[in-house]
Amino acid sequence: MDKSMQGRLMLEHLLHRDRLIVAIGTAAVVALAWAYLAAGAGMDTEMMADMPDMAPMPWTPLYAVLLFVMWWMMMIAMMAPSAARTVLLYATVKRKQETASRAAIDTWIFLAGYLVTWAGFSLAAVLVQGAFERFGLLSMAMASTSAILGGGALIAAGLYQFTPLKQACLRYCESPLLFLSRHWRPGTRGAIRMGFRHGSYCVGCCWFLMILLFVGGVMNLVWVIGIALYVAAEKLLPFGRRLSYAAGAILILSGAIVLARAV
Repeated sequence: MDKSMQGRLMLEHLLHRDRLIVAIGTAAVVALAWAYLAAGAGMDTEMMADMPDMAPMPWTPLYAVLLFVMWWMMMIAMMAPSAARTVLLYATVKRKQETASRAAIDTWIFLAGYLVTWAGFSLAAVLVQGAFERFGLLSMAMASTSAILGGGALIAAGLYQFTPLKQACLRYCESPLLFLSRHWRPGTRGAIRMGFRHGSYCVGCCWFLMILLFVGGVMNLVWVIGIALYVAAEKLLPFGRRLSYAAGAILILSGAIVLARAV
């Protein structure tokens, strides 16, 4: 058997393991995102918290880009793990419909669409952060300096947990089979559209929870990890909807306490 034939057989063998490849690739993306956060979050936040009188960073294009990267890496680290079930189920279905190479490519396109949706949210978060900093509502640790803003954000996030929009988005996030059966689109164009749509459901489900990072500190790893674990539990556990309501009640109560102390 010549080398070209051996190479084609090896490639075909790898492509038949597309689910494993996608799983490893997704895990690698998440690991890199968490490594980025671990390298740049904790120490910088502590340093900025110890220097409250330090002048805020000037808003240059480079600073805005760095903030966008920071937010996007956080969203990837926090959201991609809970989306992995949907990505892998999509890969399984595509594998039964397409060739192995086409299925693998479309799966990566689906994942890319999902992550690009969170890039859009990250851009919006940067604009919100810029507005907060302009009005002096954020500390150097990127946490709210206003008890009214912090308490209001907690109450608003809690109330959102009870809205029909939140529950509708959560329904598709916690059930990959339901999402794929309702929104399946064939081909590569369908892959990117489905990735965008699944990302949109996840943003609709969790965007208010991400805004809470402005309460505890945008780069505060305790808050980042805590919210990430909660999001995973809400989507992956069988009692996710009850957990959503319980979290809503706790957030409302916490916000009321913060506001009461500020009066």
